[in-house]
Amino acid sequence: MAAAPSRCLLVTGPPGVGKTTLVMRLVETLRASLPHLTVRGFYTREVRENGERVGFEVVTLDGRTGRLASSKICSPESVRWPTVGKYKVDVASLELLALPELQIKQDTDLFIIDEVGKMELFSPAFFPAVMRVMESNIPVLATIPIPRYGRDIPGVARLRNHPGADVFTLNTGNRDTMRESVYNQLSRLMQKR
Repeated sequence: MAAAPSRCLLVTGPPGVGKTTLVMRLVETLRASLPHLTVRGFYTREVRENGERVGFEVVTLDGRTGRLASSKICSPESVRWPTVGKYKVDVASLELLALPELQIKQDTDLFIIDEVGKMELFSPAFFPAVMRVMESNIPVLATIPIPRYGRDIPGVARLRNHPGADVFTLNTGNRDTMRESVYNQLSRLMQKR
């Protein structure tokens, strides 16, 4: 008898390889083939001005947006915000949008979490919410950064090594085959729900 497919699918790869694009295309494809599917979660996207990246925003799957990080913000409260490189991370904005999307609800068929990375992990409430989702019986499709210089972010390492997780490493040469592999596994999981 074949082992049951993992419920936690983690997509990793270098920055800019297409992790978010892969996840969003999978969500679109699943919604088209399973119109009654209830998907909760969020993704992050770049904010650009005049072709230059100036930050990131959180986008819920129903279209609400909020700031995740910015290199342009300068306010009295932002001086206390944590930083990643040139970006100041707006933890309160992340928590306002992302945390409600990570609440376990009976009608949820699939969670999308893009991404579990250094910026998001500045929120003390974010990682526990992600772990509750991972430990639920609800399938999860999430993105995680690839280890840099051979070192993983501790929270990301816990997800990567979670016994219920399958990790898919994306690169420019395998995007199409990875998309198909992840889709096939998600389809099997959705048919069992």
